[in-house]
Amino acid sequence: MSAEQVSSLCEQLVKAVTVIMDPASTQRYRLEALKFCEEFKEKCPICVPCGLKLAEKTQTAIVRHFGLQILEHVVKFRWNNMPRLEKVYLKNNVMGLISSGTQSILEEESHIKDVLSRIVVEMIKREWPQHWPDMLKELDTLSKQGETQTELVMFILLRLAEDVVTFQTLPTQRRRDIQQTLTQNMEKIFSFLLTALQQNVNKYRRMVGAPQEQEALTTPQKTDLAQEPKAQANCRVGMAALNTLAGYIDWVALSHITADNCKLLEMLCLLLNEPELQIGAAECLLIAVSRKGKLEDRKPLMVLFGDVAMHYILSAAQTADGEGLMEKHYVFLKRLCQVLCALGSQLCALLGSDSDVETPTNFGKYLDSFLAFTTHPSQFLRSSTQITWGALFRHEVLSRDPLLLAMIPKYLRASMTNLVKVGFPSKTDSASCEYSRFDFDSDEDFNAFFNSFRAQQGEVMRMACRLDPRTGFQMAGEWLKYQLTAPVDTGPMNSKTGEGLCSVFSPSFVQWDAMTFFSESVISQMFRTLDKDEIPVNDGIDLLQLVLNFETKDPLILSCVLTNVSALFPFVTYRPEYLPQVLSKLFASVTFEVIEESKAPRTRAVKNVRRHACSSIIKMCRDYPQLVLPNFEMLYNHVKQLLSNELLLTQMEKCALMEALVLISNQFKDYERQKAFLEELMAPVAGLWLSPEMQRVLSDPEAFISYVGADNKIADPVLEDPSGLNRSRISFCVYTILGVVKRARWPAATEEAKAGGFLVGYMPSGSPIYRNPCTEQVLKLLDNLLALIRTHNNLYMPEMVARLGETFAKALDMLDVEKNAILGLPQPLLELYDSPVYKTVLERMQGFFCTLYDNCFHILGNAGPSMQQDFYTVEGLATHLLSSAFINLNNIPDYRLRPMLRVFVKPLVLSCPSEYYETLVCPMLGPLFTYLHVRLSQKWQVINQRSMLCEDDAVDDNPESQEMLEEQLVRLLTREVMDLITVCCVSKKGVEHNTTAAVDGDDDEAMATEVTPPASAELTELGKCLMKQEDICTALLITAYTSLSWKDTLSCQRTTTQLCWPLLKQVLPGNLLPDAVSWFFTSVLKGLQTHGQHDGCMAALVHLAFQIYEALRPRYAELKAVMEQIPDIQRDSLEQFDSKLLNPTLQKVADKRRKDHFKRLITGCIGKPLGEQFRKEVHIRNLPSLFKKVKPSLETDVLENEDGEGLTALFEP
Repeated sequence: MSAEQVSSLCEQLVKAVTVIMDPASTQRYRLEALKFCEEFKEKCPICVPCGLKLAEKTQTAIVRHFGLQILEHVVKFRWNNMPRLEKVYLKNNVMGLISSGTQSILEEESHIKDVLSRIVVEMIKREWPQHWPDMLKELDTLSKQGETQTELVMFILLRLAEDVVTFQTLPTQRRRDIQQTLTQNMEKIFSFLLTALQQNVNKYRRMVGAPQEQEALTTPQKTDLAQEPKAQANCRVGMAALNTLAGYIDWVALSHITADNCKLLEMLCLLLNEPELQIGAAECLLIAVSRKGKLEDRKPLMVLFGDVAMHYILSAAQTADGEGLMEKHYVFLKRLCQVLCALGSQLCALLGSDSDVETPTNFGKYLDSFLAFTTHPSQFLRSSTQITWGALFRHEVLSRDPLLLAMIPKYLRASMTNLVKVGFPSKTDSASCEYSRFDFDSDEDFNAFFNSFRAQQGEVMRMACRLDPRTGFQMAGEWLKYQLTAPVDTGPMNSKTGEGLCSVFSPSFVQWDAMTFFSESVISQMFRTLDKDEIPVNDGIDLLQLVLNFETKDPLILSCVLTNVSALFPFVTYRPEYLPQVLSKLFASVTFEVIEESKAPRTRAVKNVRRHACSSIIKMCRDYPQLVLPNFEMLYNHVKQLLSNELLLTQMEKCALMEALVLISNQFKDYERQKAFLEELMAPVAGLWLSPEMQRVLSDPEAFISYVGADNKIADPVLEDPSGLNRSRISFCVYTILGVVKRARWPAATEEAKAGGFLVGYMPSGSPIYRNPCTEQVLKLLDNLLALIRTHNNLYMPEMVARLGETFAKALDMLDVEKNAILGLPQPLLELYDSPVYKTVLERMQGFFCTLYDNCFHILGNAGPSMQQDFYTVEGLATHLLSSAFINLNNIPDYRLRPMLRVFVKPLVLSCPSEYYETLVCPMLGPLFTYLHVRLSQKWQVINQRSMLCEDDAVDDNPESQEMLEEQLVRLLTREVMDLITVCCVSKKGVEHNTTAAVDGDDDEAMATEVTPPASAELTELGKCLMKQEDICTALLITAYTSLSWKDTLSCQRTTTQLCWPLLKQVLPGNLLPDAVSWFFTSVLKGLQTHGQHDGCMAALVHLAFQIYEALRPRYAELKAVMEQIPDIQRDSLEQFDSKLLNPTLQKVADKRRKDHFKRLITGCIGKPLGEQFRKEVHIRNLPSLFKKVKPSLETDVLENEDGEGLTALFEP
């Protein structure tokens, strides 16, 4: 075409690009221009001359970039159809652009350099090495022209490595050809990169007068102005060389990195002190030191522990830290810290009892520098060092090294500082705050980070204390004594709990909190590590006395004090006479108030102290029952006294104390005595629960609403609550029943159980049958409990919801705390402790309904494991449960159904002996599973329609978050249901599915994650029993296979790997209808359409589809018909697969090959991520193979040798 046509087209394109990029253009105008440009790229036959013309240096950068984009488009999408001469013409012109078509290195825009290097790489991917053998020579020649060209060559080499090795964005054979050729030429490439780096850095340093160079000018002098750009250009090339090296160091043979006496590593260490290049050098060093591979090949990396390398690394760290907080220096420090961590990991890997690597002489210097990072003000840097400390303390050789042992006290000292929670980005009360502003977006962000950092430190401190338990204990003791005598500093913010009390940010509290965590970690470890006679009992008891004598009215500090009491409690096992003192301290805290007799609602901090004291008592009775048993009477009297005042404790606190008593009563080991005690303990509850009034209230929803006060309208919703006492009576009964059912047990040892009268006989299998001393008490309360559950379920009927009072219209809704937890929203930090637990009477009512509902189901869930056959043989139990727990499910919201399945149905079914499957479990689960399937299907249908329609007419105040909440709840409910079905049907041993990446050098068509469910995923006894009943079997199969296309990846992957095949396998021997078989197969393919974009799900679903097709295709030709409907399926390939499958005489191909073939067949229905759905396909053709595989012809040679000599020769000694 003529030059005029090219010019006029180019003018139009320049106008169009200008319109697209002009912020003032109207949208219509911009779209038209965009359409014109895209159509030009797709259809115009003269793209190449136009692109080259637009890419000329005289054009503006935006136009040049567009011209180069046109050329890139041509190479990517038209290359296969271009005549050879046109390809050569384009290639020569592009190389010409690199040679002389760009501005100088400092002036050229980076996006121009980027697109130019991309064009060359796209050509390399299509033609090198077969059709363009001299490519590397051409690049080498270009680089000799100057810095501008050298930088572009670096970009090309980096981009090539990224596309071929890192992202693998090209077909297998091309990738293999290019990677193998790169590997063959690696020595040249590395030498080119190193030479370029060395020469440019040397020139740069000479011009800048680098003080590091001894032979350089005696006084560092400023670069003269004419030299400045030249120096900058050399520096730029140095940076590009480092970036390119970073792209190669990751995967090339380690020998290239350690060649020439580790010259590369030495250069990188030198460059750590070069401000402009240090970050790039640190990146390269980090990648090199993090390399995995054969230990033998990694040994040379130990050179970095040598004097020279250590000196450069440490001086660079000191300089960067000494120059104050600047982002650039801080990023560099982070990289250096990572380098030291990776060095530590290499040392741990290379040093072993069977290796010849010795502990480096500079190990002490290394530890000192590593400790410097652990004591740096930045919380992020401190946390980065923890994993490596852990590895060092755990290491079989290093953990005995005197240098490391001497480090333990220093590490623990550092931890004492690091456990203090300071450094919130919004504050200025610590040197860490400045650094946190770089690392965290908000205080909540920092808080989440700090909590996991603290947990990690706890782990590492325990490891350190395993090596040196006494030092940790001594430090904990000193710190504890100091805290007990230090004056309280509440800081500028007062707590809302009361005047002069700490808030979570108060200096005193953060110290107490850190000290408590420290002492808890080290003391528990000391008891695990030291022998009994080595424990410093006297010191421990002294500390315990100090803590017991310490008095405080501050709830946050008191909570820490209680934790210290628990941490020191094991010392009491040596001196039981201190037990009464401990008990009285804990009991005093159970009734803790900041202001006695206050009417204001308790804050969470106060509630936490009381709850903490209760759980400490329970823990003590659970873990040391023998120790507490002699003091049982004292304990019992104390509890009776507290219970006698109805208002003194909350119901939960009362029940916690009763639970503690029940735990001790388990030590009576005497059925009659324990039964009598439990009867006495539960007498008040039984009196209340079985009274005629309570019976009326529990069995009639209207009476119940009125009794708990949910039909009132209340004027002052904070203080006024007339029915609070009624609610607390119901709660008290339910809590107590739960506590007793959960805690009362027979002795663990069969002999003791027999002697104490707990053993009532043996099962046919020979396992003993026990009776629980609480059975009689609990069973007589069961009818009213079921009545309460029925009533509670009926509260959700529309006519009952309508009876709720004005104040309580939302009483059955979720609490905000629950909503936030489901949506994953963090709680504001201060509110957690300072606000009242329930701010209004509505919140209190919501809390009551929520806890009551959960606890009733907890009782039923615990009844099976607790009372065993006595519970399962209750007359008509299945009918009772169906008419109470499973009534009115349609109106019960998802957030109530979830806990019911988890805390009641699951444990009930799992602990049920197989004798009662037919009478109890099947009648209950059959209708339940059918109902759950219908319910979930409807919910998912609504969600799918919603995402298709995206209606604009939103009416609600906050519809988005409401929709998100509903959708998330459906997801969670789905997981709960699928988990329940899996637990019922599939034996656990088959669930450890191995999701390992396929590491198979020869076969690159491997899936991203190979999920092969183990052969042992068998059905349980219960599963088989359920599958025998036709209605339950249908419900299970339909639910499992329908759920594959519900939009919940987690549920889909679990169901696919654990449930689908075992269920289907069970019904294979029978006669399945062809339609059913097609439906199962289609359901899996639909699942692939929905979840194909997720590697894990995709691999599992492909495997399942393959299993079904292989097992059922011989009997059902309908499956082939389903396959034929898959978009873009290759019919001849399907025929080939089918004929191999149906012809039993053919030798079976390896399982993996068959599966890969099958995967290629069904590719058309595997869903893609949104970003790839509309992407234009790039086709790169394979070139003639570089490496012919020669098959060894051993067999033929041997057989052709007539004398048979060949054969005998094989066997000669």
